[in-house]
Amino acid sequence: MAPLCVVSAVSRGHPDFPLGLADEPRECFCIGIPFFVVTMASQNAPGIATLKAHGYHLPVSPLISWTALVALILAPFGGFTVCIAAITAAICMGEEVHPDPKKRYMAAVAAGGFYLLAGLFGGSMGMLFTALPTPLIHTIAGLALLGTISGSLHRALNEERQRDAAIVTFLITASGLSLLGVGSAFWGLVGGAITHFILRYSRQKAA
Repeated sequence: MAPLCVVSAVSRGHPDFPLGLADEPRECFCIGIPFFVVTMASQNAPGIATLKAHGYHLPVSPLISWTALVALILAPFGGFTVCIAAITAAICMGEEVHPDPKKRYMAAVAAGGFYLLAGLFGGSMGMLFTALPTPLIHTIAGLALLGTISGSLHRALNEERQRDAAIVTFLITASGLSLLGVGSAFWGLVGGAITHFILRYSRQKAA
């Protein structure tokens, strides 16, 4: 049997701007605010933390503003998920990418090229992953993130004063906790921040 190759067709689309949303602002808030909170908690905040952990100290406000502006422009055309991708950033900034931190951007360029190929052959890739066993897909994803997770844990636990807060953040995030519709990444940051401030206050009081 010949192998099946499915290539996604490119067609022209026209965005629809329903005027009824102006009369139903509740729907905009019910969808937009949770989406904003989830994006900030699960992508932007961990992405910025990953950048700083790897030594890239960038201005946060312009970075968030530009990504928000691009998302606003592309949202009517389906590109509403423009953000600082946490996992992709962690993978593309590891030491195994390149010894020189100034040349690690090539990993992001390569990732963008593979994303384009994935979009072009999305049908074939979807059928391939559907045919594979779910445990095998989880194993492949875990192996791909193993180096990133170990490197991030090493950097997070390197400083003794912040070690407890880092452990609390990691445990809450890894637990998969979901509260009020917000994922564990946000609550991990909240738990880590509370632990950090409590321990710092205890040290200051003891001194």
